[in-house]
Order: sequence, then structure tokens, then C-alpha cells
Amino acid sequence: MLWRIWKYRRFRRFLDIVKPNLSDHLLDIGGYPFNWYSRGNVIGRVDVLNLDLSPVFDPPAGSPEIRAISGDARTLPFPAQSYDILFSNSVIEHVGTFDDQTAFAREALRVGKRLWIQTPAKECPVEPHYLGLFIHWFPRSWHLRLARMFSVVGLTRPSDLEALASSTRLLTKWEMRELFPGCEIWTERIFWIFPKSHVAIRSNQLDLPASTGCTE
Repeated sequence: MLWRIWKYRRFRRFLDIVKPNLSDHLLDIGGYPFNWYSRGNVIGRVDVLNLDLSPVFDPPAGSPEIRAISGDARTLPFPAQSYDILFSNSVIEHVGTFDDQTAFAREALRVGKRLWIQTPAKECPVEPHYLGLFIHWFPRSWHLRLARMFSVVGLTRPSDLEALASSTRLLTKWEMRELFPGCEIWTERIFWIFPKSHVAIRSNQLDLPASTGCTE
């Protein structure tokens, strides 16, 4: 329940800062079409890019025009500045090595005029994929072993761990600044204390609105 509240507040922050409108064309990297169902009052056209997507048929009434595209975020098949908004939620930490993340960031900066790129914060003591404390602060080669013994996923769904450990590389705020030069890096916090996620923002209005709820 708490995670849904945070997700809702973060989306409201996206609306307040990036200010999408019905004439905008948005590219969602790594999302799914259903994330945009019934949001036709927010954005006019949405292209959703992921590794393997099926065409979108009959979205609910009130949805924007949605197109599903299969592709790799590290090599986007679009011209420079071809989208009004480039949006991504909890994806860049799953594309591979730091070099792969650099390619992701370079393509996002190239293709999008305005950006909203969110990723879980490595500084947070809770690793959000394993649901364990401090595991991600140890060397990556230790993650699988520690997660098996000291995480919720390791104790309840151990078969999921190997894929998670091999596909997840969390980013610090310093790394986000390095990957997205010229962008504002906003840090969402848990109860105003622990970093929960970082968001790289490029918009027409970089001044962030006042804090609400569990954000800074």
C-alpha cells in the first residue's frame, strides 16, 4: 500500500514538473501499455518500448493513442529530439553494466526533449528487488549468496534470485549526475530521511515544487 502511495506521488511530481499535455508525444522506455490506460487526459500519444511487446488492441476508453514497440533502449531507432518527453520508471538499473547504462542515458538524452528517468537509489538501506537490508552495499559477487539467506525473496521465491542478481545494478546519485549531465537529479526520500529513488529531470521548469509526503 505504501509503495502505491509513493508511486502516485511521484507521478504527480512528474505532472507538476514536466507538464505533459495532449499535443505531446511521449516515449516510455521499459514500460508497458497498461501503465498509460485511462490517462488520455494527461498525454496525447505514447510509444512504449520494451524488449518484447505485443501490439496494443482496444485500450480502455479515455486512454491516449498507444503504440507498442519492441526494441533495445541502448540503441533507440529514432531521430534526435523526436519525442517531446522521454519517460522511464525503474528500468536503467536492469540494462546491464555501467557501460550499458551509459548507452541508455546517451540515447535518452539524444531522443527526448524533456526527460523523466527514475531509478531506485543505491543509498537506500532496503534493496527493493530482493527486499533485504544492505545486501546491495556489498560487492556484487556476494549478492546472490546474501540474498538467499537474508532477503524476503530469497526465503520465499529463491528461484527468482539468480535472474535478479545478474540483471540488477543500482545507481547512486553521483552516478546519475554523471550519466545525465545538464539534468536536475531529484532524490525521493522515505520519511524525509533515506533516499528511495533518484530521478533525472530535463524540463522547461527545473525548479522543483515544495516537498509533500515522503519526498524531499
